[in-house]
Amino acid sequence: MANAASGMAVNDDCKLKFLELKAKRTYRFIVYMIEEKQKEIIVEKVGEPTQSYEDFTASLPANECRYAIFDFDFVTEENCQKSKIFFIAWSPDTAKVRSKMLYASSKDRFKRELDGIQVELQATDPTEMGLDVIRGRAN
Repeated sequence: MANAASGMAVNDDCKLKFLELKAKRTYRFIVYMIEEKQKEIIVEKVGEPTQSYEDFTASLPANECRYAIFDFDFVTEENCQKSKIFFIAWSPDTAKVRSKMLYASSKDRFKRELDGIQVELQATDPTEMGLDVIRGRAN
């Protein structure tokens, strides 16, 4: 089903991989990209459960927009093991204006397709999604 705002469809694989991350914890992260020619959002890359946050941030292109899901594990002050699913809209300042507009106009509809996101983060440079920011938003 196409998104009215940007005309972007969501590939079934996007939801499938997200459900696997959410239910089975098959992946640590998922990076999604908009495939303009096909007018659809597709899975670009997945991260193994053993991969770190640094592996995740390294997989985001420096000059292109992406959507990403990251499964963040942490320990609360009460010493409880928890995890939160982050949705990160990566839109670097150096990306093309058209790309930023496309990602911005498709974001809400795409996010609704992925049921179970707990925290949303908007980042235009790496400092806005540093591990300290993630930790702060998780608690």
